[in-house]
Amino acid sequence: MSSALPPFPTPQEPSEQPVLLELGAGSDEPCLRADAARNRARLLDAAARLVAEHGAAGVTMEAVAAAAQVGKGTVFRRFGDRTGLLTALLDHSESKFQASFLSGPPPLGPGAPPVERLRAFGCAALRRAADDLELQLAAEPCPDRRFLVPARRVRHAHVVMLLRQAVPGADAELLAQALMGYLEAALLHHLTRQCQMPMERLHAGWYDLVDRLTGARRPG
Repeated sequence: MSSALPPFPTPQEPSEQPVLLELGAGSDEPCLRADAARNRARLLDAAARLVAEHGAAGVTMEAVAAAAQVGKGTVFRRFGDRTGLLTALLDHSESKFQASFLSGPPPLGPGAPPVERLRAFGCAALRRAADDLELQLAAEPCPDRRFLVPARRVRHAHVVMLLRQAVPGADAELLAQALMGYLEAALLHHLTRQCQMPMERLHAGWYDLVDRLTGARRPG
């Protein structure tokens, strides 16, 4: 399968819309879609139970098939591989997060200045990553897919848009990659679990990084 994808979108408000991860959708014949949706929900329920009982490490294609009482091939057809399954588990919270920064209330959503939105975006992304940290680490794609995951592309395009508004003339696409690196689940795990840094310090560091990149100054 080719990994070629169209160029990063450059969304403009208010036409931005969440791009949700429908990893298992779209391949069923119309007359089977209702059953397929129920089967997909059944598999995700089984996977969620395994995460609750055994952690993300306990979620394998075989274990989900056994818990849902289906053949292993059904799980592979639905999600492709273990990464696809784990990413689908994160889909619901990701769709809510996307809606909050694309169309929710300010300062995270439209209506606030771009620097304020960048500050709010990073803090919200850090909180979400912390809430689902084990699952996000387990769902981490391999290097050749990491930057092509649809949810990450939406986040990157959003940060690019805000940077273009905040720092006209800058290389917004590369600066956005630098900012996104601060929000990676692996780095969050290292800083909070291995270095024992409090989230308040990470939030303050995000504000400082945004302000230095944009030349902004915070009140006080």
